[in-house]
Amino acid sequence: MAFDELKESISEAEASARSYLDSSREFYKLKAFKLLMKGVTGFAQAAFIGIAVVLALLFLSVSAGFYIGAELENTALGFLIVGGFYILLGILVFIFRRSLVKPLMARFSELYFEEI
Repeated sequence: MAFDELKESISEAEASARSYLDSSREFYKLKAFKLLMKGVTGFAQAAFIGIAVVLALLFLSVSAGFYIGAELENTALGFLIVGGFYILLGILVFIFRRSLVKPLMARFSELYFEEI
């Protein structure tokens, strides 16, 4: 009699454990899907905004080159000045890259670990 009750109790415990594992697996699958979709949509938004900014910057740079060239009466010099500005900007970004990376890492770490 006691053996049958023990056997039944073990069966119930096994069923409960199996149910818990299934629920946990489904929860983590859903959590992974949510993180994946957040990453995909974030990447898509960043790509769209990045492309728009690059195109705007391209047109603004060309127009600035023509404008500066017209003012100096030498179009090539205007484009050379705009190119020099971008080289200077690139050097500044390279010099201060560590101070730019730290806030980005902190922000992305906050976003990632907030979700877990």
